[in-house]
Amino acid sequence: MCQLLAMNSSKPAALGFSFAGFAERGGRTGEHRDGWGIAFHSSEGCTLLTDHLAAIDSPLARQLHEKPVKARNIVAHIRKATHGRIAPENTHPFARTLWGKTWSFAHNGELKAWDAPQHDDYHAEGDTDSEQAFCHLLAALHTRFPDGEPARAALRTAITDIAAQIASNGTFNFILSDGELLYAHCSTHLHYVIREYPFSVAHLIDCERSIDFRQHNHLDDRIAVIATHPLTENEAWTAFAPGELKVFAGGALLQESAPKGAVYIQISY
Repeated sequence: MCQLLAMNSSKPAALGFSFAGFAERGGRTGEHRDGWGIAFHSSEGCTLLTDHLAAIDSPLARQLHEKPVKARNIVAHIRKATHGRIAPENTHPFARTLWGKTWSFAHNGELKAWDAPQHDDYHAEGDTDSEQAFCHLLAALHTRFPDGEPARAALRTAITDIAAQIASNGTFNFILSDGELLYAHCSTHLHYVIREYPFSVAHLIDCERSIDFRQHNHLDDRIAVIATHPLTENEAWTAFAPGELKVFAGGALLQESAPKGAVYIQISY
């Protein structure tokens, strides 16, 4: 199946180091040769780059290695086609507008038994079950909240409910971002790590590359990285539980609930 990678940061940051290891899985250390893509959410909006070539063969991927793009939220995907042709329109991430925001989405898994409902406002341009699921998710959110974006807690509950309904038809690991928050849902495999002070040296699993984060980050920097499988061999990655939805903001993991007036951020040192 496909593989997911995402970043949520307290400040605009580049995903260069993690993407270097991730891209290796797009044809060299993994079988995911059927395209790749990445979405950058910045103050100027969402920039979407996709390529139907394997990540290890893509000039665009090499360009990102040489000139990494900084953003607060990044969603990336490498594809092994199971549903839909190998074509630009079937390459993740996908992007759509809801409540005046651009949302990006990438999916790992297959929804074999699912016949996606058709929606007038949101419809797939390609022929993947992933894009159909994304369109249904946004359409269902718009139906629930037709007057505009709800409070965070209500939105989280709605995404959890809709994701569970879709996941009942197959495997539905996904990353979703509106440019401020980053949602990650696990059906089978998903992991995350929080990089914050005190920073250390990290070693990639998929290639001979290391980085000393102490030389690249400030004391108040905090970055959450989410991936299908851990990208480094010496960091404390945490596995999601099947069926779990986690939400990240400012590089931190948001708690599922908190007392009235409490801050919804969990920070670990």
